[in-house]
Amino acid sequence: MQKRVIECVPNFSEGRDHAIIRQITDVIESVEGVTLLDVDSGKATNRTVVTFVGEPEPVIEAAFRAIVKASHLIDMSKHKGEHPRMGATDVCPLVPVSGISMEETAAYARQLAKRVGTETNIPVYLYGYAQDKKDRDSLSVIRSGEYEGFFEKIKRPEWKPDFGKAEMNVTAGATVIGARDFLIAYNVNLNSKSTRIANRIAFDVREAGRVVRKGNPYSGQIVMDENGEPLRVPGVCKEVKAIGWYIEEYGVAQISANLTNYKVTPVHVFFDEVCKSAESRGVRVTGSELVGLIPLEAMLEASRYFLKKQDRSEGVSDKELIHIAVKSLGLDELGSFDPHKKIIEYRLEAEVNKLMNLSCIEFADEAASESVAPGGGTVAAFCGALGASLGTMVANLSANKKGWEARIAEFSETAVKGQNLKNKLLFLADEDTRSFNAILSAFRLPKETEEDKKIRSLAIETASEYAAKVPLEVMTVANNAYVLLEKMIKTGNPNSITDAGVGCLCINTAIEGACMNVMVNAKGLKDRTIADQLTTEARRIRAESRKYCEKLTEQVEKAIQ
Repeated sequence: MQKRVIECVPNFSEGRDHAIIRQITDVIESVEGVTLLDVDSGKATNRTVVTFVGEPEPVIEAAFRAIVKASHLIDMSKHKGEHPRMGATDVCPLVPVSGISMEETAAYARQLAKRVGTETNIPVYLYGYAQDKKDRDSLSVIRSGEYEGFFEKIKRPEWKPDFGKAEMNVTAGATVIGARDFLIAYNVNLNSKSTRIANRIAFDVREAGRVVRKGNPYSGQIVMDENGEPLRVPGVCKEVKAIGWYIEEYGVAQISANLTNYKVTPVHVFFDEVCKSAESRGVRVTGSELVGLIPLEAMLEASRYFLKKQDRSEGVSDKELIHIAVKSLGLDELGSFDPHKKIIEYRLEAEVNKLMNLSCIEFADEAASESVAPGGGTVAAFCGALGASLGTMVANLSANKKGWEARIAEFSETAVKGQNLKNKLLFLADEDTRSFNAILSAFRLPKETEEDKKIRSLAIETASEYAAKVPLEVMTVANNAYVLLEKMIKTGNPNSITDAGVGCLCINTAIEGACMNVMVNAKGLKDRTIADQLTTEARRIRAESRKYCEKLTEQVEKAIQ
């Protein structure tokens, strides 16, 4: 069963006193089962964005403790900062990560909000998917008036809190709790100190756009629609909220944005639109910064976007893609950008590819050690990754071959497929070792009572079945690499045809080795139906691989003779 994981991203109205921030993060980390991923503080905004993950129950416990601790440490009556705010814990969103639906996440948000409203003196508002009232599900609408204006706003019947008393807490303010999709908090830097220009650019790009005015577009009378609401000209970027401000800490103006659905408006599209607007107003974009974390795919898509504009192959490694995205977006202008700290998948899966993060020498030494894992299954998968890598290399060399400029898109597409195959096989190389270790763990379970024996027997059967399925997946993925290699042998750079040939031999080795592991792990299964299905499929792929490899290597030998 897939583990349920949610992310919590509370924003605290303190970004200058690190002792206070540390006390808040300490109570978060005091909850077992919670992993603190990121702490991003801003001096000018006087705000800290904290990101932590875990299963729902420990996450909402950690969030509650953090909200209480912040209410004791932060005095909103003395707070000053550039960012809009209404409370010590200004906003506390929950985000589904894996194994849990948005509806379930929203239920946990309501559970947290009810506890805060009941057990503290902090008024709480729901937003996003946790809020049923559509006229008050927007954070910006709820927060309008900010801390100073809420002393009167909270008394109005339509702004009664969802939980807690309709009375503003003088020191802690009010808090907004909800559930939302993954949000990218992203700031774009200008070569200007003008907040006015930054705001005009923000109005150009954000979905809400700007209000229509009579006469002077910046100071004229606001035009109302038939419902008495301000008439607006929408901006160019959907699912984007943005404002302009000046950051004294850096000495620059910024467009500060929340990309509430990065699949609708990706980071690179927003960045380019800001660049266009800035240029039209006589200023330049100098770089950008992320506040909190970003999904890996958002970074990879940004890089592919810029590579495509440069007529270069998109089929390079994730490491190279991230480097290109960082440089293209200027994410390192105001400070270093560490992918392992800023990309959420890298933070969540730091230990997933433990073996594959070793150097070649370290991996060889580990394989040669007296430890039983990594063994043949891991090495077989790694051979497959090398085979896919060689095919990818030929595709990239072909894309960059002089005189073949018209074929860049063709070879780039092939290289991207090769990178995907390589990445899957690298993951499976580590997964093979993990599956073997799971068998060892199952055999170590107690067997004192009959119940113990049943649990142990089931664990061994389950682990052994999975340990057979992993190498079968290696065979399936590696077999798909033949199509790529055949294409490179026939149509790729002829100077690299032997590289593709060696790739075929690596793929065949991977499939032969993985087949052995399927059969040895299936041999001990009590369910012979599943065992027979696994071994039959493994033998079929092995037979197909032998023929394919022989055919392709003959083509290579014929070409070089």
